[in-house]
Amino acid sequence: MTPTDTIPLLSVCDLSIAFSRDRMKAAVLQGLSFDLAVGETLAIVGESGSGKTVSVMSLLQLLPGNSATVSGRALFRGEDLLTASESRITQVRGAEISMIFQEPMTSLNPVLTIGRQITEVIVAHQRTSESEAIRQAVRMLERVRISDPRRRMKQYPHQLSGGMRQRVMIAMALACRPRILIADEPTTALDVTVQAQVLDLIRDLKSDFGTGVILITHDMGVVAEMADRVVVLRAGQKVEEGSVADVFSRPQATYTRTLLDAVPRLGDSLIVFPREEAKRRAEPTVEVRDLSVRFDVREGVFRRLTGRVHAVDGVSFSIASGETLGLVGESGSGKSTTGRALIRLEEAWSGTIIIEGHNIAKLDRRAMKPVRRLAQMIFQDPFASLNPRIVGLSTEMLTRFPHEFSGGQRQRLCIARALALNPRLIVADEAVSALDVTIQGQVVALMRELQQELGLSYLFISHDIAVVERIAHRIAVMYLGRIVEIGPCAEVLRNPQHPYTRRLLEAVPVADPGRARTRRKVEDGELRSPIRPLDWSSPPASYMEAGSGHLVAVES
Repeated sequence: MTPTDTIPLLSVCDLSIAFSRDRMKAAVLQGLSFDLAVGETLAIVGESGSGKTVSVMSLLQLLPGNSATVSGRALFRGEDLLTASESRITQVRGAEISMIFQEPMTSLNPVLTIGRQITEVIVAHQRTSESEAIRQAVRMLERVRISDPRRRMKQYPHQLSGGMRQRVMIAMALACRPRILIADEPTTALDVTVQAQVLDLIRDLKSDFGTGVILITHDMGVVAEMADRVVVLRAGQKVEEGSVADVFSRPQATYTRTLLDAVPRLGDSLIVFPREEAKRRAEPTVEVRDLSVRFDVREGVFRRLTGRVHAVDGVSFSIASGETLGLVGESGSGKSTTGRALIRLEEAWSGTIIIEGHNIAKLDRRAMKPVRRLAQMIFQDPFASLNPRIVGLSTEMLTRFPHEFSGGQRQRLCIARALALNPRLIVADEAVSALDVTIQGQVVALMRELQQELGLSYLFISHDIAVVERIAHRIAVMYLGRIVEIGPCAEVLRNPQHPYTRRLLEAVPVADPGRARTRRKVEDGELRSPIRPLDWSSPPASYMEAGSGHLVAVES
């Protein structure tokens, strides 16, 4: 089907939302109207806190009834979702309208296995047998490219990386082939190759079943790739609406032009680290030599040890004072585990980690305390708060609880927590992934400014290569626990040598509807498993030099 049907699949008219707190009522959305056609993708964009997420959550009656006041209409196939009974809206959720939430760790049940959560959705809405539900669940996990899906079915959410949890959420949302898919930042935690495959999957769903998609995102590259029409929100009000081609080429609102101008474009913002200055410094802030991290795999009733996950496998690099090393790669490649190992949140299996002259692998808990002040981490899934003054939030927000902030605001609070102790090294794991492009640019500029003033070193872990280019002096590409290419940003991005690096770059979304629609479809090559037998020995890493400081792994 095509988005040309005359009767809208969904018609939202004059939707307004206000929240009550301390006898005060604050409007967060005012008079929003839009239609969604069969087989159409409508993107709703705007800054964090603009009302994007609450607008779509109200359609499924997911806002707290004791504090949220919702008015207007939302007609789905002639039925007003805002006034539907609880039993009816329960039937609609999942079966007819599914939603992919922004933060999977707060949406998945932590005490149920992944398989149980997916099969429950399928059984509840399709009235199928459990064995058939398991078969469909495995197939959906395969389609969102999760390795070893039958084993993942037995795991719990905390045992998966952020990107894998997001893919599980996508698999759950697509399992029942809904008429409308609401995707709230569906690719925020995903690397570019899996992001491209997930977008292709959503496109296939639209094509096969005429599914209408409401896409909530701050990534204008994804909007250019996916959307037919765009609604731009600012401070709870619609400031522009139009076709994706018109909005990108002829934006009418000043705010829309600001959003588009803030989009990072690959190749536009390469920076060069003053290597001569680095050479004059006696020691790097951090030096990693042959780091390996492994996790036991136990199976059966008696939890017999059957293998090990080689999450990080012989990784070496250094970061000078005042330097940023960008670490990119697919979810499950080992990049987050590498970052966590740097500050002993994961224990190294072997190798050396030296921070400011301290070999942290040999330190006990007491000796690690002063080192923890030197190294801080910005986590991928934020849900904490601290003094927000330096990251673009007002001081009145100090009295709020974490759940009262948007996802982007919580990420900024997490950044503030890391900066508060004036560390020497910051491990930033998807530090700006939840931020809209304008705030993202501001935070990146802030991090660079603090780096210049204080000589901070960053390990900047991200799936967004265009953002890495904005902040990193060097870039390392990880695949299956190993660094396959490392070097100055300009060298690696302009002259990629490893096939995997080239594949990553080809999958980067382009914030240009004309170019984006002609980009070739990313292949769904099987993601190899990092699980090895107990007696498996890793071959030593071997590299060849492709330029000054530019090393590329040689396959053994």
